[in-house]
Amino acid sequence: MSDTTNTLTSKEAYKSIKRCFDVKRPIFLWGPPGIGKSELIKEIASEKNSYVIDLRLGQMEPTDLRGIPFYNKDKNVMDWAPPVDLPTEDFAKDYEQVILFLDELTSGAPSVQAAAYQLILDRKIGNYNLPENVVIVAAGNRESDKGVTYRMPTPLANRFVHLEMRVDFDSWLDWAVNNNIHKDVVGYITFAKGDLYDFDAKSSSRAFATPRSWTFVSELLEDKLDDKTTQNLIGGTVGEGIGIKFMAHRKVAAKMPNPTDILNGKVKGLEVREVSAMYSLVISMCYELKEDLDNGLDIDKLHKKADNFFRFMMENFEIELVVMGARVALTTYQLPLQPTKLKNFDEFHKKYGKYILQASE
Repeated sequence: MSDTTNTLTSKEAYKSIKRCFDVKRPIFLWGPPGIGKSELIKEIASEKNSYVIDLRLGQMEPTDLRGIPFYNKDKNVMDWAPPVDLPTEDFAKDYEQVILFLDELTSGAPSVQAAAYQLILDRKIGNYNLPENVVIVAAGNRESDKGVTYRMPTPLANRFVHLEMRVDFDSWLDWAVNNNIHKDVVGYITFAKGDLYDFDAKSSSRAFATPRSWTFVSELLEDKLDDKTTQNLIGGTVGEGIGIKFMAHRKVAAKMPNPTDILNGKVKGLEVREVSAMYSLVISMCYELKEDLDNGLDIDKLHKKADNFFRFMMENFEIELVVMGARVALTTYQLPLQPTKLKNFDEFHKKYGKYILQASE
């Protein structure tokens, strides 16, 4: 994709992919490793009764798509046993849509790409036909990304709608808070946005920061784990330099007040004013409000906690932090808050309303 200059955020790609699915037009997602191509497809599938079949073509042989020949003694001909990974009519009818995700297509050997060509071009291969409700999306890294890639044949490339994705913090933030990525990860990245992604194809470093590797960090964090082990794990996931900065952030974030005490009105001020730690605190409060909602907390009690949330932010944080907290609570989580039940709403709206509207556009 060296001639492609236009790149899309995951939010922008999301709309384009859904339209291609509507008309059953195969789509190809280009982009560097770890930016969330697979996660985007899973997110689209989760919206309705869809099933994703994820095939990694870089690990496949042509027969994995074409099937294996065998002698059909009843017909006295050579026949083909279709591969088990492709959906049958009986399987597909149980879902509104089946997404056939051909990942790592550019890492597949030319013979594998040739087998995929017929499936993409004709929606069939040999005696096998794709069910009507199957849509096709493929993904792969660019030749410049230093991975194992083969140039896509021009006839195959011409069958796709091509989209090249880029890393975008706002899109990642929405995804992260909806998927409960660890508060310290979200807090640190919100403060140090440039560390969300630092992949350099020319670098010899084995570990580097991507949205994918930050998800690994979120999974690895454990309060009971000793600092040395945590440091080794984080450095081995996002790189030593960023790992050291992240650990320093965590050390300060641990000194922040308990978000539960803030939401219950027991804590009204801050002693530690390190910015990245304050981002983690905001995310912690948003997480707790969402958890209260999901657990069926009485709506009046939810409003009381939200009132303390907005008051605390107004009295302790700068505009950017306040806007982020309000955006996550009101726009991303869509907490069902009624202005008339919030004592601080008028003051809050007067001070920050215009900024929140701008951030939501």
